[in-house]
Amino acid sequence: MSLSGKTLFITGASRGIGKAIALRAARDGANIAIAAKTAEPHPKLEGTIFSAAEEIEAAGGKALPLVLDVRDDEAVKAAIDKTAETFGGLDIVVNNASAIQLTPVAQTDMKRFDLMHQINTRGTLACSKHAIPHLEKSSNPHIMMLSPPLDMKEKWFAGHTPYSIAKYGMSLVVLGLAGELRKKGIAVNALWPRTTIATAAVKNLLGGDQMMQQSRTPDILADAAHAIFSTPSRELTGEFLIDDTFLASRGVTNFDHYRVDPSVSLAPDFFVPEDSVPPCDMGPVKG
Repeated sequence: MSLSGKTLFITGASRGIGKAIALRAARDGANIAIAAKTAEPHPKLEGTIFSAAEEIEAAGGKALPLVLDVRDDEAVKAAIDKTAETFGGLDIVVNNASAIQLTPVAQTDMKRFDLMHQINTRGTLACSKHAIPHLEKSSNPHIMMLSPPLDMKEKWFAGHTPYSIAKYGMSLVVLGLAGELRKKGIAVNALWPRTTIATAAVKNLLGGDQMMQQSRTPDILADAAHAIFSTPSRELTGEFLIDDTFLASRGVTNFDHYRVDPSVSLAPDFFVPEDSVPPCDMGPVKG
């Protein structure tokens, strides 16, 4: 199924995973609202909402760059309403915006915890809430969170409890909202990567260039998201999907082209349950 003519509202779409999802939809001819904070070039981070808009237009889509802080409830509603007004409706919401700080409780300033909670959990809830009246009018409405499976194990919290609480909060929205919206035919799902993804967050916070080499590109999440949005909303909701496992269920058999460096082993991401078996070898590509 093509996303031609569909309208997507994507938070944090000026770079990284959000932009990759936008570009994949743009190749189908979709309309994309780029809702993010970066309007001016950042010294350490690539991309702005305007440079992302140029890339989206070049890829074949229509773009609406919107400066948005998802912590501002009124601004969230206004941005979603403007998206629907500009493109004549709204079909897909991607809650991608997220703040991260991997510190234990004793070393986490409460203002930083508040920031993570407000962007990750509260921002996701607000964007989803204000989109519902528009999504009810769509023929195939989807809400998707870039958030992990609810695998409640100590190891996923210890060492970075504040971040884990904020990130799992996004997944709790999936759990509850899927049930609230099922009768309306609005799908609510979570998507999470099995491996680290080559983004600025991984480079700056998790391990620099070496970790980037052990990562997959954001394209794997873009392709998985496209497959989700191409599925009838009444057939797929309330699921916590791992990118490669979901793509394998849709017939994908080769994942090597998603690797940054095929000669090294892939680094597993946080929060992936132990019983989730990868559909391919995670070691170096042979030959």
